[in-house]
Amino acid sequence: MQDYMDTLKAPVSEATRRFLSKPQRMAIGGEWVEASEGGTLDVFDPATGLAFAKVPAGGKADIERAVAAARQAFEGGDWAAMRAVDRERLLMKLADLVEANAQELAELEALDNGKPVTVARFADVALVVDSLRYMAGWATKIGGETMEPSVPIVREREFWGFTRREPVGVVGAIIPWNFPLLMAAWKMGPALASGCTMVLKPAEETPLSALRLAELVEEAGYPAGVFNVVTGLGHTAGAALSAHPGINKLAFTGSTEIGKLVGKAALDNMTRISLELGGKSPMIVLEDADVDAVAAGAAHAIFFNSGQVCTAGSRLFIHKKKFDRVVEGLSNIAAGMKVGAGIEPDTQLGPLVSAVQQERVLGYIRSGFEQGARAAVGGEAGEGSGYFVKPTVLVDARDDMRVVREEIFGPVVVAMPYDDLDEVARRANDTPYGLAASIWSNDLTRVHRLIPKIQAGTVWVNCHTVLDNSMPFGGFKQSGIGREMGRAVFDQYTEIKSVLMA
Repeated sequence: MQDYMDTLKAPVSEATRRFLSKPQRMAIGGEWVEASEGGTLDVFDPATGLAFAKVPAGGKADIERAVAAARQAFEGGDWAAMRAVDRERLLMKLADLVEANAQELAELEALDNGKPVTVARFADVALVVDSLRYMAGWATKIGGETMEPSVPIVREREFWGFTRREPVGVVGAIIPWNFPLLMAAWKMGPALASGCTMVLKPAEETPLSALRLAELVEEAGYPAGVFNVVTGLGHTAGAALSAHPGINKLAFTGSTEIGKLVGKAALDNMTRISLELGGKSPMIVLEDADVDAVAAGAAHAIFFNSGQVCTAGSRLFIHKKKFDRVVEGLSNIAAGMKVGAGIEPDTQLGPLVSAVQQERVLGYIRSGFEQGARAAVGGEAGEGSGYFVKPTVLVDARDDMRVVREEIFGPVVVAMPYDDLDEVARRANDTPYGLAASIWSNDLTRVHRLIPKIQAGTVWVNCHTVLDNSMPFGGFKQSGIGREMGRAVFDQYTEIKSVLMA
């Protein structure tokens, strides 16, 4: 590990060094354990391709143990008897610990995922803190309703009715590699606020922040078994968690392809599911939009997190009168971006998460070229031994091309001109996805005309990928089932029980 540290071009904190220097273990039932079969997985730095840590390769037996621990904690002991206000205080304490260890967590994300450490510090970790605090406040506000039942077939008696919202039970959570810590928080916040217990399976590419989070959960004082982390491969640990009959609710974020498999496995047990899946989000630039603001907004929409964002603005529809100027402005921004290792403080665009993902993105770019598109900027791998792809703007594309229709999940945007609102609405919706979209204009009459026509769970106006904990987040069509964040998320983590009293 010291040899790896010597290769870094920027220093890391002593806390990060301490964490990486110790053997990594899974958190199950209040104990730190190795995988049942003793296997391990290498963790790679995508900026160099070097392995710098090992985590347990958990499997079916480890999932069994974790689910049993979560079930025991849910049905008895301190957690089952805990009042809502105490769940609120525990989540607040956890948020404080995340905030106190923000730099370490950001460095782990930068080394593990490749994202710029400044982005991890002031976006990912800051959003985690806000999410935990927001969800903590809901712990004391989850409740049912009272009714005045009529019961028309029994008129001689009076009835009183009310509903209770009760925790759904043991939650299985499977999270992706693009925002490891934040996606864990999005699942654990409402689950723990509701009184559920959890088994978390992080992505095999980015397991470290989940393990560090488990340490902070323990430090915050959560009872054993409330929050468990099993590291391992998707087709072993992930598949076992998806199909486990002891899971009451499964929360998954990832690709649509894998989400369908997870959903089918869960359905056999009638497990409640929420699926936050892929996207191919359109950015629609109207004729009156400010060119400089659009260019900057489009750059953020597609190059943030190296384009590894489910809401990435990967289809840029620009009114033909502004097309050339917007493409020029966006291309100039892309050409000037500092591409480098995430741990370096001046990096603006980090590597992709893995060699597999790098080749996937480059393959899409090649397919675009083969079908007649061209690169206004970028279009090739970056320099160095890491998994870099230069920020890319493609033009001369058609709606039937793979680069237009399929989710690339990299720093690649396709810019296309259009003529009128009806045309662009039809083209924007011509996709199996429906996660998000943005409209760029100051003509509110046309904006309000366009919003109802867009088939997406979120529509931003004059911004893109701006999230707030009070706003429900999720997709239409094949972009998923259910919602994250806001009050709506508690529909996913509670059951409604009707009580009728004569």
